[in-house]
Amino acid sequence: MKSGFYDISSEIWEKKYRYKGNGSVPVDKNISETMLRVARACASKEKDKKKWEKRFASMLGDMRFIPGGRIIANAGTPREQATMFNCYVMNTIDDSIEGIFDAVKESALTQKQGGGVGFDFSTIRPRGAEIKGCEAESSGPVSFMQVMDSTCRTIMSAGQRRGAQMGVMRCDHPDIEQFVTAKRNNAALQMFNLSVAVTDKFIKAVKNNEDWQLVFKGRIYKTIHAVELWNLIMKSTYDFAEPGFILIDRINKMNNLYYCEEIRATNPCGEQPLPPYGACLLGSVNLTKFVKKAFTAQAEVDFKLIEATVSDAVRLLDNVIDLSNYPLEVQRNEAFSKRRMGLGITGLADLFIFMGIRYGSEESVSLAGKIMKTITCSAYSASSAIAKEKGSFKLFDKEKYLKGEFISALPAAVKKEIASNGIRNSHLISIAPTGTISLFADNVSSGLEPVFAFTYTRKIRNGHEHDVNEVRISDLAYRKYIEMNGPNSAKKLPPYFVTSADITPGEHIEMQAELQKYVDSSISKTINVPPDFPFDDFKNIYMKAYDKGLKGCTTFRPSEHITGVLVRDEEQPKKSADAHKAPAKRPQELEGTTYKIKTPLSPDALYVTINDVIGENRQRRPYEVFINTKNLQHFSWIVAMTRLISSVFRHEADPSFLVDELKSIYDPNGGYFSEGAYVPSLAADIGRVIEKHLEKIGLVRAKKKVSASSVKSDAVAASNSSYMFCPNCNEKALLSQENCLKCFSCGYSKCS
Repeated sequence: MKSGFYDISSEIWEKKYRYKGNGSVPVDKNISETMLRVARACASKEKDKKKWEKRFASMLGDMRFIPGGRIIANAGTPREQATMFNCYVMNTIDDSIEGIFDAVKESALTQKQGGGVGFDFSTIRPRGAEIKGCEAESSGPVSFMQVMDSTCRTIMSAGQRRGAQMGVMRCDHPDIEQFVTAKRNNAALQMFNLSVAVTDKFIKAVKNNEDWQLVFKGRIYKTIHAVELWNLIMKSTYDFAEPGFILIDRINKMNNLYYCEEIRATNPCGEQPLPPYGACLLGSVNLTKFVKKAFTAQAEVDFKLIEATVSDAVRLLDNVIDLSNYPLEVQRNEAFSKRRMGLGITGLADLFIFMGIRYGSEESVSLAGKIMKTITCSAYSASSAIAKEKGSFKLFDKEKYLKGEFISALPAAVKKEIASNGIRNSHLISIAPTGTISLFADNVSSGLEPVFAFTYTRKIRNGHEHDVNEVRISDLAYRKYIEMNGPNSAKKLPPYFVTSADITPGEHIEMQAELQKYVDSSISKTINVPPDFPFDDFKNIYMKAYDKGLKGCTTFRPSEHITGVLVRDEEQPKKSADAHKAPAKRPQELEGTTYKIKTPLSPDALYVTINDVIGENRQRRPYEVFINTKNLQHFSWIVAMTRLISSVFRHEADPSFLVDELKSIYDPNGGYFSEGAYVPSLAADIGRVIEKHLEKIGLVRAKKKVSASSVKSDAVAASNSSYMFCPNCNEKALLSQENCLKCFSCGYSKCS
């Protein structure tokens, strides 16, 4: 515990990064040993291993630099066969059934090792287009996205997490309207983030109110008004939080390797635009470690220490390129020919708090730019120095590289170093999501985002599904301030203590635009807007993002169209008696009743056991259900049904709606009579048993169904919300941040 708050760093280390040991590699006894293991592995590629092990261990040990989680978990262990790269983009999809399923296979192999993948679906012919040779019509790219969605859903990446995917389509593809609206059904394409590849020509057509042609391989399939398509994209994003917005022409124009590759897609969170088979590994500079004399008028940033840390971090990540495994040989070749990396930042908002500066102010934007410029120049200088020692990346063409727009904007001294020494890595800078590693680093603010909440509750699972402890977590800067000024200081914080709710969309864009000047790849960031934000103002966010030089833009507005929108703790209405309730911790012993169901459908009886807990006012409540039978014919669906029913019992104060739902299920082969009444199916008979049990314990209330209209009204009533339901823990703690859905309760992240 830290000042009454839970030590989340140790929790993350134990569950995600600690190596538990085997015959050849010892167990990590503490976080320091974990970081030493990583340092030693990364230094193994150096001639002077002892020197670099010491240097790497120094910056990792105090977390001035934090590599991507896959590096921390795998480096120096037998798990090095798993990829340490976070980001991949798959090959250009060939417009054939063979090409499409080659992409499915390759993406499955990549996700199996833990890599998130991106696809460009613009190369697949549109729906209704002729398929020569079989007198048939194409079902279009969205139909094949569903195949990839299903494949991804079944693959457990690196044995512990689901895969993440980005789907991209150009704004001039004939199926772009279908693509934009593909996720309006919440069940569709849930393993995908979607982004439209927006061209300069399209933006110009929107601004000039011109027609827009939808084209595939030179054939015009449809002509629409550009503004109509723009409004469709904007309305879908406004209501459903997707698709995102990738400025593909700007990405390619600013690409350091403009002369030898074309970028058509990004990784799942958008911070890495990559060519076919492109791969990139990540790491972040923890800015909270570079403030001297925090919370005083003399507070300052230690730029010299930033320079030294970045220099060592570049060398460490460059060594990981040689250390890591790759799911596909073509990905290895791509990585070795360009040696891309994505060095980013975390803790920016906490740095501002330490400095006494409000996030979003002109002063904060100016300081962020100065810090990012320092990081970028230091990274390029370090990469150039390594190139002098070890050689430049294979596709380095000095004349063309130095003419690139991003490189041209670097200081003359840095360009002179590149001209003299070459450069080891084609790209060096990317600001990626840092959710888990930020928690690992004592819960610093994530990436470049403002602090979302200074304190919140997180659920910690203790090995069993229902053995859960609730713990209080605090932001690092907030905790340090309270420690310095005493517990009463929390009652009235200084004005520079702001959260994301206090930051305007314009301030978000100004911050992102300033940092983008010094980022050669891209930035993963979410601009959170309130639910009552006017639609016309919302559209202006995207135009401002384009005019400000951003490479992409992602927003999130809580909406009645998004399933499970919830409110911040301070905005929550008082719960009524029949509101959703969190499940009680399961006692060691429960009392219950077992009911026998005998049907003509099976020679063997079913035994339904419903166990109860004692709730408020000594009221018995159903907690779980088990169904046993010798007949294995219905085993799989009975297991599924018992788990779902048990979950409803634990979360619903009034589970009686289950009775109606189950009793309305009809077996197409006919039902049977039981106890003088017609039972339309075995599921209905189980519903009848549940009804009997609810009557027995006195919990049956007026029956009601949750209709679509009532769900919508509840969502509208919660229109001031910021959270959604988490698909992993079912808690109201899911937030869009850094272009990724993250759960503040259980740590779930859609993007990792």
